Amino acid sequence: MSQKFEATKYILESVDTAEQFEDTGWLLDAPNAKKPSLIRARYSKNQIDLKGDSYGLYKFADWLPVNKMLGGSSAPVTYKSKGLAKHLGLPNLYITFSGYWPEKGVNMRTCSFKETEAYTVGGRFDNNSGKVLVVASAGNTARAFARVCSDNNIPLLLCVPEDNINALWFDEPINDCVKLVATKKGSDYFDAIHLSNLACSLDMFVPEGGAKNVARRDGMATTMLSATTHIGRIPDYYFQAVGSGTGAIAAWEANIRLIADGRYGDNKMKLMVSQNKPFTPIYDAWKADSRDMLPLDDDLARKQVEEIDAKVLSNRKPPYPITGGLYDAMKDAGGDVLLADNSEAAEAAKLFEDLEGNDIHPAASVAVATLINYIKNNSIDKDATIMLNITGGGEERFKREKDVVYLKPSVVFDINPDINVVKEELEKLF
Repeated sequence: MSQKFEATKYILESVDTAEQFEDTGWLLDAPNAKKPSLIRARYSKNQIDLKGDSYGLYKFADWLPVNKMLGGSSAPVTYKSKGLAKHLGLPNLYITFSGYWPEKGVNMRTCSFKETEAYTVGGRFDNNSGKVLVVASAGNTARAFARVCSDNNIPLLLCVPEDNINALWFDEPINDCVKLVATKKGSDYFDAIHLSNLACSLDMFVPEGGAKNVARRDGMATTMLSATTHIGRIPDYYFQAVGSGTGAIAAWEANIRLIADGRYGDNKMKLMVSQNKPFTPIYDAWKADSRDMLPLDDDLARKQVEEIDAKVLSNRKPPYPITGGLYDAMKDAGGDVLLADNSEAAEAAKLFEDLEGNDIHPAASVAVATLINYIKNNSIDKDATIMLNITGGGEERFKREKDVVYLKPSVVFDINPDINVVKEELEKLF
C-alpha cells in the first residue's frame, strides 16, 4: 500500500478486573483471569481522527488493534434513508450498509460486514509466526476470511458445516494458503466450532478467537463508527440481527469510546437485536432475565437451524453470559431481543430492495423485519435517530455482474471425529 501507516498504539484491559496489560501477540484472555471475561483494547487516542477513504476500513485505524494494513478493504457506508424512512414514518432513519453497492462507495467483495472482522484480525495477526489461523463459521465469516487471507497470503484453516459450504463463493479462485474442512451433512455451526477446537489442540494452529478477539469486535465496531461520524451524534436505537451478538457488543463498546471522545453526545443507544424464529436461544435467555443460556437439546437445535433461512444466526453458544458480553451490554445500554420468522424476513427483504434499491442477506432481512414490527407495535419517538445495521447485501447483484467460483472442502469429517484422524488429515494439508 502506498499510504503511510503506523501500528496503532493501545493496551489491553480485562472487563472484569480493569487490569491492564500489553498485547504480547495473540492474547484472547487476561493473563490472570479468575473467571471468563472479555478483554478490551484501550487506545492511546481518545478522539478518533478518520483517515481518507483511500484507506478503506483502516480509515478507522485509530481505534483498530492493528500493526499493518492489508490490501483490498472497504469500509461500511452510512446514508440517510429515504424510501424505507418515508414508508415507516421515521425521518431520522440511517442505514449502515456493508456489502456490494459501488454507487454508495462500498465494495466488499464477499458482500458481508464479516470483512470488517477479517481485515482487522488479519491486521493484528503475525504472518511470520509459523502458525495457521483457524476460523469456524456458518458461512459469511468463512467467505470473508478466505478472501482476505487469500489476497494477503495469511495461512488459514476454515471449519464449516457441509450444509453451508454453498456460502463459499468467490469472484476469483482462493490461494492455496487457505484450506476448507467441513463437518458432514446434518451438522451445524456448533459442530464446526468443535472441529476447530480439535484443530487448535495441535501445535501449528491458533484459534482466531471469535468474540474474545479484540480485533474482531473492534473491526465490527466500524459500523457504529461509520454511523456516528456520518450522523454527527450517537444514535438512539441500533437494530441488528444476531447469531453470536458480537456485533452488538462491538457497537456498545464503540458507544462507550464515542462518549469518551466527547464530540458525539453522551447517550447510550438501545440495542435492538433480533433472531430468526424458531432458533431463538438469545431471545429465550433474555426474556427469562437469565445471564446463563438456557438448556437446549442438540438434536432440537439442529432441527431449528435447518428451518431458518438466516443460517448465519445459528450460534448455540454465543458470548452472552461472559463478563462484558451481550447480557452485560444490553443491561447497560437498554434494548430488547426481537423475533422474525422466514416469511416476515422475506417480505422485509423485498420491501428494502423496492424502497432502497439493493438486495440484502437473510440476516439483514430479519433486522429490517423486526424494525418494521417494532415501529408498528410500540410507541417510539418517531424523531428518534435510528441506526439500521445492514450486515450484508448486494450479493445477488454481485453474482449477476461477476463469474463466481466455489471453494470445495479438502476433508469432510464426522460430527464427532477422533482427534487422531483430525491430526492425520490436517497434517496432510499444511
